[in-house]
Amino acid sequence: MKKQFLFLTVLLAFAVSSCCTQSKGTEEKQDKNIYLQLYSVRDDINADFKGTIQKVAEIGYTGVEAAGYADGKFYGLEPEEYKKEVEAAGMTVLSSHTGRALDQDVTKTNWDEVWKWWDQAIAAHKAAGMKYIVTAWMPTPKTLAELQSYCDYYNQIGEKCKAAGISYGYHNHNFEFQEIEGQLMYDYMLKNTDPEKVFFQMDVYWVIRGGKAPVDYFVAYPGRFKLLHIKDEKELGQSGMVGFDAIFRNLATAGAQYAVVEVERYSYTPIESVKLSYDYLIDSPFVKADELK
Repeated sequence: MKKQFLFLTVLLAFAVSSCCTQSKGTEEKQDKNIYLQLYSVRDDINADFKGTIQKVAEIGYTGVEAAGYADGKFYGLEPEEYKKEVEAAGMTVLSSHTGRALDQDVTKTNWDEVWKWWDQAIAAHKAAGMKYIVTAWMPTPKTLAELQSYCDYYNQIGEKCKAAGISYGYHNHNFEFQEIEGQLMYDYMLKNTDPEKVFFQMDVYWVIRGGKAPVDYFVAYPGRFKLLHIKDEKELGQSGMVGFDAIFRNLATAGAQYAVVEVERYSYTPIESVKLSYDYLIDSPFVKADELK
C-alpha cells in the first residue's frame, strides 16, 4: 500500500511539474510580440477585410502594419473604423506604409500639393492610432544631388510626423545597395537623414539580396533601425540564406523595438504561409520575449 501511495505521489508531482512547464512555455511564446505586414495577405484582405484580419489574429500576431492607405482611408475604411476593426480582432495598430514620390525633376515639384497630401496623410494615420509611418519605396536617383533632395524631403516629413507624435521611417529594397557617383545609396541616406526625424525600417531579406549583412549595418549605424521587416525568399527560415539568429541576437544594437513579418511569395496559401512564418519565430529560442514590444 505504501509503495502504491508513493508511486501515485510521484506520478502526481510529475504531472504537476509537466503542466507548469508547458504553461510556462506557452506563456513565453505568447509574450513574443510579432507583427504582420498586411501586404502578406493582400489578395485575401482585398476580398474579405474582416475575415482576413480575424484569421491573422487567430494565428497569434500581436498587431499589424498597413499597406493600403489612400485618400485619407485604410483599405477603404475611415481611420477610426480601421482602428476599431483591428482592435476588435484582438490586435494593435502599429504602422503603415505610404508615401509620395517627388517629380522626376525635383525643381518642378509643387510643394504646396506635396505638403497638403502629407498633412492629410499624417492626420489620417494619427486618427488610426499609428505609431509609425514608413515610406516603402522611392525612384532610384541618378545623381547624388537628387538623392540629397530626397534626404532633405524625408527630414521634412519626419519633422512634420514628429510634431504629430508619430515617427517616420524609410523601408529599403535592394536597389539602395548600388553606388551613385561612387557612394553607396543606403549609406548616404543613413548619413544624410537626421536620426531625430528619420529612422530606417530594415528589410533584412532585401539587405542580403543587396549583397550586405544586416548585423554589419546594426554595428555601423547603431540605434537607427526601430522596426525590422523579418522576411525570407518565401516562408521564414525556409531558404537558409537569412541569418535570423544573428539578427535577433543584435536587436539592442540595431535599436529595433518591433519585428514585422512580411511574406511576399508563397509555397502555400497566404494564410498558411504567414502562419508558418509566425510559428518559426515563436518556436525559435533566439527570439526572446522581453526584447520585443
